[in-house]
Amino acid sequence: MKSLKGIENPAFVASSPDTPRRVCASSPSIEISVLPTPAAGSPPPPAPQEPPERPEPPQPSGVPGASGPGSLSEYEEGPCGWGSFQPRALQRCNTPRGFLFHYCLLALTQGIVVNGLVNISISTIEKRYELQSSLTGLISSSYDIAFCLLSLFVSFIGERGHKPRWLAFASFMIGLGALVFSLPKFFSGKYQFGSLFEDTCSTAKNKHSCSTSSSPLFYYLYVFILGQLLLGTGGTPLYTLGTAFIDDSVPIHKSSLYIGIGYAMSILGPAVGYVLGGQLLTLYIDVDLKHSIDITEDDPRWLGAWWIGFLISWLLAWSLIIPFSCFPKHLPGTAKIQEGKVSQTHQSDSLQATDGNFGQSFKDFPAALKNLMRNTVFMCLVLSTCSEALITTGFATFLPKFIENQFGMSSSSAATLAGTVLIPGAALGQILGGILVSKFKMTCKNIMKFALLTSVISLVLTFVFAYANCENEPFAGVSESYNGTGELGNLTAPCNADCNCLRSYYYPVCGGNGVQYFSPCYAGCTQSVSKRQPKVYYNCSCIEGEIDITPTPSSVSLEAQAGKCSSQCKNLPPFLGIFFAAIVFTFMAGTPITVSILRCVNQRQRSLALGIQCTLLRLLGTIPGPIIFGSTIDSTCILWDINECGSKGACWIYNNVRMAYMLVAISVICKVITVFFNGLAVFLYKPPPSVKDVAFQTQNSVLTTVSLECDLSKAGNDG
Repeated sequence: MKSLKGIENPAFVASSPDTPRRVCASSPSIEISVLPTPAAGSPPPPAPQEPPERPEPPQPSGVPGASGPGSLSEYEEGPCGWGSFQPRALQRCNTPRGFLFHYCLLALTQGIVVNGLVNISISTIEKRYELQSSLTGLISSSYDIAFCLLSLFVSFIGERGHKPRWLAFASFMIGLGALVFSLPKFFSGKYQFGSLFEDTCSTAKNKHSCSTSSSPLFYYLYVFILGQLLLGTGGTPLYTLGTAFIDDSVPIHKSSLYIGIGYAMSILGPAVGYVLGGQLLTLYIDVDLKHSIDITEDDPRWLGAWWIGFLISWLLAWSLIIPFSCFPKHLPGTAKIQEGKVSQTHQSDSLQATDGNFGQSFKDFPAALKNLMRNTVFMCLVLSTCSEALITTGFATFLPKFIENQFGMSSSSAATLAGTVLIPGAALGQILGGILVSKFKMTCKNIMKFALLTSVISLVLTFVFAYANCENEPFAGVSESYNGTGELGNLTAPCNADCNCLRSYYYPVCGGNGVQYFSPCYAGCTQSVSKRQPKVYYNCSCIEGEIDITPTPSSVSLEAQAGKCSSQCKNLPPFLGIFFAAIVFTFMAGTPITVSILRCVNQRQRSLALGIQCTLLRLLGTIPGPIIFGSTIDSTCILWDINECGSKGACWIYNNVRMAYMLVAISVICKVITVFFNGLAVFLYKPPPSVKDVAFQTQNSVLTTVSLECDLSKAGNDG
């Protein structure tokens, strides 16, 4: 290991005229220092062959190389274990693949909780704890708030620290957050579901209260927010320090593959969370009372056991604390891998040189932040990911609503289809992007060109939304009159004026005449048979051709059945196919851009660069994305929920054609921004100079240190 002695990371050696010339003999990399040409008459420079001897401090066990700022001695390799307890069986896990396995489990757990269980449980939490949607929206945003506040500091401090132990801390915080999120179930008592709501036409008015006094359950809101803040704290090291550690531990051409696999698991997490949460919601919220209650899942008063999934995630997250805590600061072989890497840091006159001690103190944080902000290539890549994040989070939130309204599907079916397209497409894109970059061993500039190509293809495929629009089906009181009576825009007509219907209770039924009605009550139906699936209704005064019969379970004649009328639009299969391709190409650029960010910034600033990316990603992408999409979709509403107190609630009916074109407009604008910044990054990127560039520096040049590939055989012949 003599060849490793004194090897320094060339991208971060301070510019100093006293630095000696060093030549690579057997290493796959070479460092060349260029000294200014001495003026006429000045004494010749000292011979560069023999560097001055410097005392070396004791080396950690198993660490090759010498000491000094920027040397490979910082890669403190070691066995897997705790102190002197280092079982031989654990050493099988002390590899990049072993670390990646546990990283994937943690990313999967984080995705299950944050983007799966929380999202699917929000509506149940609203009903159980009597919270408004604006407040549950605050719960969802609390994760991003914590992430934004902490990511810069954690990524800067953790860059020089023990990254696996930071991930052990992340496991602890994610588990603690999941546990805290489930606590309201155990302190709020048993659920009281009240009396059944009457959905048919009745002269007896449904009870409705306009009381504005807050419920005593309101204060559990702060427990949910605390749980999300803890989850955000745990998620911060995962996608900054964890990604940087993977990049440290594997050769440069394998980094994209490993990162792509890790990110793909974080995308599969929400899918697992939705499936797990959906199954748990079929259990009654108080599982010990399931056999003593008289309501079923079809009853609107039913609430599922939302809290069980969080307890499972708590145990899973805390089980990963021990594995992460036993990993060494750097995996065996890291120093050798780092020695063979070639610097691809973006070169610019505006970037400041950093020495080996830079980043050791927190006082360097402002300078480090400023240095990264002045890296134009890095900022272009970050802004491109922000515009992509805005689209992807918007569609992740509202794609089920789009499918439900455009193609007349139920909420559950639309959510299933959306998940079937989004999750596999995103995971496949992440893995494919990593595989292609790894297989062809792309340089930093070629990686950015690849990301630009995939962005252009996804931009073209985005126009599928213009093709997918479908006209609204006939809707009584909205686009169709009640048999020639009533007014458009008013759900009340002479046929249902005495039914005391509530506009806040949306339960669509499809009449035998092909017209959709807001609810059985607004259709004037007075009788129903609930044993049939879907539920059927009879004696509907607002539907033509009514037949006054006595309903029985075996009756085949009906006037209306629960659910929306089947859509006549046939564009769903091609829409799903093209949109799936758009998702694949969109996420195919995700891993390459992350790898490009790691390559174009200084080695010591990679974690902070990822921290800046994650912060801006949320501030400019994931936080405003759902807000912008939601406001845009709301602008296409043609029928709002107006309750008995006169307050406007959710939108029930949208203008399908306008919605489709509005989503096309947002998507195209964001995609054009993505393509612009990706293209600008390719144009601005300047790789480190080659050997020939270094040889012809002028006498006024400042001392520079560069890292270059070195042919072993040639080096041996020249030596």
